Amino acid sequence: MPVATPGEAPALGPFGESAPLSLGVELELQLVNTHDYDLAPYSDEMLRLMSRFRLPGSVVPEMTSSMIEVSTGICRSAVQVHDELSAIRDALVKCADRLNIAVVGGGTHPFQQWHEQRIYDKPRFRELSELYGYLSKQFTIFGQHVHVGCPDADSALLMLHRMSRYIPHFIALSASSPYVQGQDTQFDSARLNSVFAFPMSGRAPFTLRWCEFEKFFNKTTRTGVVKSMKDFYWDIRPKPEYGTIEIRVFDTPLTIDRAAALAGLVQSLAAWFLQEQPFMPEEDDYMVYTYNRFQACRFGLDAVYVDPVSGQHMPLREHIGLTLRQVMPHARRVGAAYGVQMLWEDAEHGTNDARWLREKQGRERLLAEVVRQGALRFREAR
Repeated sequence: MPVATPGEAPALGPFGESAPLSLGVELELQLVNTHDYDLAPYSDEMLRLMSRFRLPGSVVPEMTSSMIEVSTGICRSAVQVHDELSAIRDALVKCADRLNIAVVGGGTHPFQQWHEQRIYDKPRFRELSELYGYLSKQFTIFGQHVHVGCPDADSALLMLHRMSRYIPHFIALSASSPYVQGQDTQFDSARLNSVFAFPMSGRAPFTLRWCEFEKFFNKTTRTGVVKSMKDFYWDIRPKPEYGTIEIRVFDTPLTIDRAAALAGLVQSLAAWFLQEQPFMPEEDDYMVYTYNRFQACRFGLDAVYVDPVSGQHMPLREHIGLTLRQVMPHARRVGAAYGVQMLWEDAEHGTNDARWLREKQGRERLLAEVVRQGALRFREAR
């Protein structure tokens, strides 16, 4: 992995301009064959075919060659996110059909074997493979990243730490990775266990001023441990080149509808923060952060949530309901009410994609058939 020579740390650069509450969404997707529905190394062929379409955003390779990442352009609303992801999805399906493969959502492939995966031939991926060894192939996992625009650098850090209280909510609502290597892990989101193995994962340092964050970045890069913000695998990280913060804990959903709804939830929370300034984050918030995150990964919507201020324990789905009731007026204002309402109803019923996958496996008793049905579900238009 390329690192800065000690004493020659790269600069962080200025925090860019973005429209407050603008959105950008990235989805990492699975490519599977259509005879046994295992992962298939077809990213080069998919990239070649996708290049013929005029689409918003981008389509790029990921760490291993059975993965592909798609992204929207800069969007004003969750409706626009849905429209752009739908157009990209339709093109992906057409290309996959030509190659006799399928595209699937979900945070993990249920039965792929990590040692069979191929590192995509790109300098950064080769360098990461040399540094992280087998962890790089085990990083054949699939997440959704949501960027939200911030007014300025200090506002971005304030939003980042406010948003951190809702990491368990994001995990439970997006969880879609109960199976790994053919086994039910008993986690709703096992994907994040692979992320936590990386040394620069976890949470951002607690600072609410960009000048202090720059000092942290400069100290870290001066050691040569990291070269850029890309080397931090934090749950939420600032993206100064875009003028955004990036939430990274979502499993890739099984449908475009859910991906857009989750982006709308982020936008609605951000609107609430900017308009009402509902609370000031504190470093003590992080005393229960790891516990809450584990609960959400392990139990999904059946998790226990510990309020970082009062210390009160309550069912996570109950806290999700309280939160969504607070943000719904803002969701209506930014045009995200449809998706937020869908997530609210799912939370009340304990329904997420992990539950859907388990119910399908309970019925079919064959994970390949679960993947096949997942591929059909990804194709569906609302």
